[in-house]
Amino acid sequence: MAMSSKNDFVFQVRRCQPELVVPAKPTPYEFKQLSDIDDQEDFRFQVPILFFYPHNPSREGIDPVDVIRKALAKTLVFYYPFAGRLREGPGRKLFVECTGEGVLFIEADADATLEQFGDAIYPPFACLEDVLYNVPNSDGIIDCPLCLFQVTRFKCGGFILAIRLNHTMADAFGIFQFLNAITEIARGAVAPSILPVWQRDLLNARDPPTITYNHYEYDQVVDTKGIVVPLKDMAHRSVIFRPSDISAIRKTLPTHLHYCSSFDLITACLWRTRTIALQPDPNEEMRLLCVVNLRAKSKSLPLGYYGNAIACPAALTTASELCMNSLSYAVELVRKAKNEVTEEYMKSVADLMVIKGRPNLTAVRSLAVSDVRKAMVGEVDFGWGNAIFGGPAMAGAATVPGLTSFCMRFKNNKGEEGIVVPLSLPAPAMERFVLELEDLFKTISTNEAKNSKRKFVSSAL
Repeated sequence: MAMSSKNDFVFQVRRCQPELVVPAKPTPYEFKQLSDIDDQEDFRFQVPILFFYPHNPSREGIDPVDVIRKALAKTLVFYYPFAGRLREGPGRKLFVECTGEGVLFIEADADATLEQFGDAIYPPFACLEDVLYNVPNSDGIIDCPLCLFQVTRFKCGGFILAIRLNHTMADAFGIFQFLNAITEIARGAVAPSILPVWQRDLLNARDPPTITYNHYEYDQVVDTKGIVVPLKDMAHRSVIFRPSDISAIRKTLPTHLHYCSSFDLITACLWRTRTIALQPDPNEEMRLLCVVNLRAKSKSLPLGYYGNAIACPAALTTASELCMNSLSYAVELVRKAKNEVTEEYMKSVADLMVIKGRPNLTAVRSLAVSDVRKAMVGEVDFGWGNAIFGGPAMAGAATVPGLTSFCMRFKNNKGEEGIVVPLSLPAPAMERFVLELEDLFKTISTNEAKNSKRKFVSSAL
């Protein structure tokens, strides 16, 4: 039984027994070591992702479960490490034993329609546990299946594809490269247009390792005030930024920042507003961890590399400086942090992992934001057309509860587009956050902003 995060409707999901989908052809038995970026502590969790597909009359009589299951088996011939199992060696170093055991797959049916989700679909999803069943003893990092797929058919002819994937194996770009390969084969290709490249040694530590940057994102701050709250005890909401909202906020910035990216603007806005809502001591340090993809800045990572190639540089300031200064102050900090990332920066992170024993990212008084919009450029189309929603199923799912949020594409059934960002906060702070953001928009004098209603969605999670 599940309840929609926006529509309070109840529906039943009937699941078949989980099965293992193995590669369609024999694959090599070998051991593949993860990189020193891949196997850091904060990537040792499962990433939940959902895709919603409406009914397509041209596909009448074609079963999406059968199509995706067969395409997955064929794709695993190329991405055979996903069919293996992670093992842990000396010093907690991770490697894949390519056993060909396969990935978990669940066939399911729901007695509801996608239309019941409302005019727009985005997180949080109260039905997550129904459309992405946690098979007992399957969600570990070591010695467990590296992927879980569930395809749930709906009465309207649409379906949901839910995926859970071990983050140590791939980042957002790598995950969607894998999924796009499955879609190409589902649509008739004999091989992916971009062949997978392992080469994890490209992001290993140097010999000898040398830390060449100040990595404030890995400062070990002790939580003496119980700031880190379990995810189950948090409130989960999403905020939607339409183009008019972004334009209105941008006009409040100094001229030299008018061309800052939407990500910089939204991230700075949420970081500042969230800090006000958390009510920290004025002199306490606040961190924003900007998830930056190295691929766009690297000349050494080959096309097809699907391992983790991301860094999380930290913008750092005190609570009073962040809250008392204008939004432009936060925007400048975000831009500066993002610009830190180079190939040398990534090598320094890998070296730090080896020297300091894979420390956690700073959890206390931190927010991490990842922009996954570009990772989804390929549009995950299995033959039913593009998904009406595709992306991470929730904020905060990581080794540190509530740390991470995502910028994702938003589009309702009227064709209106924007950026949706799910957030997780302790309930009292979430109430203050909503009020603070509402107040921010009341102070923006443009007509577009005055007419722009903020949309927040609470979850029954």
